[in-house]
Amino acid sequence: MNEYRILAINPGSTSTKFAVYYNEECKLTKTLRHSISELSRYKSILHQFDYRKGMIIDALVEEGFDVDSIKYIIGRGGLTYPLESGVYLVNNKMLAHASEGVYGQHASNLGPLIADFIANQIPGAKAFIADPVVTDEIDEIARFTGHPKFKKRSIFHALNQKATARLHAKNVGKAYETLNLVVAHLGGGISVGAHKKGRVVDVNNGLDGDGPFSPERSGGLPTGQIIDWCFESKMSKEEVRRMVVGEGGYVAYLRTNSAKEVKERAQAGDAEAGLVQDAMAYQIAKSIGEMAVVMDGAVDGIVLTGGVAYNEYLTSYIEKKVGFIAPVFVYPGEDELEALAQNALRVARSETQAKEYNPKMIEQEV
Repeated sequence: MNEYRILAINPGSTSTKFAVYYNEECKLTKTLRHSISELSRYKSILHQFDYRKGMIIDALVEEGFDVDSIKYIIGRGGLTYPLESGVYLVNNKMLAHASEGVYGQHASNLGPLIADFIANQIPGAKAFIADPVVTDEIDEIARFTGHPKFKKRSIFHALNQKATARLHAKNVGKAYETLNLVVAHLGGGISVGAHKKGRVVDVNNGLDGDGPFSPERSGGLPTGQIIDWCFESKMSKEEVRRMVVGEGGYVAYLRTNSAKEVKERAQAGDAEAGLVQDAMAYQIAKSIGEMAVVMDGAVDGIVLTGGVAYNEYLTSYIEKKVGFIAPVFVYPGEDELEALAQNALRVARSETQAKEYNPKMIEQEV
C-alpha cells in the first residue's frame, strides 16, 4: 500500500495547529500558541503570514521530519468567495481572494497561503483546502430573507459538519450521499445544517451569529429592538458587531464563554446559569426542527457534534425535544486537522478529485 505523507494546517485567532499524517496515522500534532502581545505587532492577519509559517517549518525541522517527503499540504479554507463542498487545489485566484479577505478577515485566510508557500518549497508537492467556512450549497429559496437588499449567506462549520456526517454515514453502513441528516455543530459558534443527500441545502450563518445563541454569539435578535438600540446607543459599527459576535450569548448573560463553566455552575445550583443553558439548548432544538422541515420531515438522523456536545445534560435536553423527528447521534468534539488530512488522503487515493477554485463572485448586498 502506498504511503501518503500529509501536512494539515489550521490557523486560529490565537493559535496555529498543524499535524503530520502518514496515511491515516497521525505522526505529530502541535498547537503553536500566539499571545496577544505577539500578534499586536502585526497590522493585520495577513501580516502574520511570515511569523506563522516560519513557526510551522521550524517545528517540523526540530521534530526531525523529512519535510521534502511530504507531498500533500492542506490548509483550512478561509473567507474567500462561496464554493461547493469538496477539496480544492490552491491557485492564484484563491490566494488573491484569501489575501483580500473578500468575505472578511479571519485567521483561516492564512490556511491556503501557508499551504501554498510550503508546497512550493517541496519538489512535487501540492497545496489544497477542503470544505471551507464559505461552503455554499443552499437552495435558492433558502437565500431569501424578506427584503431584496439582503440575501442569506452560507458561512458555517462546514469542515466539521461534513466530516462528522461522513463518519456517521460510515458507522451506519450507508453512503453520505444517500442520507438526509440534520447536523448541529455546537461550539463557540453554533451552526445547524440540513444535509440532503450529501448537500447542505440550508444552514444558519454561524459566523455572523444567526440562528441559536451560543457561548459567544447573540443569535437571531428581535429586529425592531435591535434597530432602536443601534440608533439610540450611539455605538460604532465595530462595537455593535462585537456585541453580536464575541460578546453575545453566554458572555452577555453569564460573563463567560466557557460552556464547561456554565454546566458546572448549573450543576452547583446556579439557577441563572441553568436557565441560560436550557435556553440555548431550546433554541438549538428549534433550529433542528426548522431543518427537518426543509427536508419535508424525511430525516434519517440528527447528529450533534462540536466541543459543547460533551455536555450530556445539554444533548439529552435536545434529544428530548427532537427525538420524535429522527434518532439522535452524538459525536462530541471536533478534529479539524484529522478532517483536513482525511480529505487530502481521499485525493491521494483518487477517491475524489480536487476541484478548481473558480467561484461565483457573489457581491455583498449590504
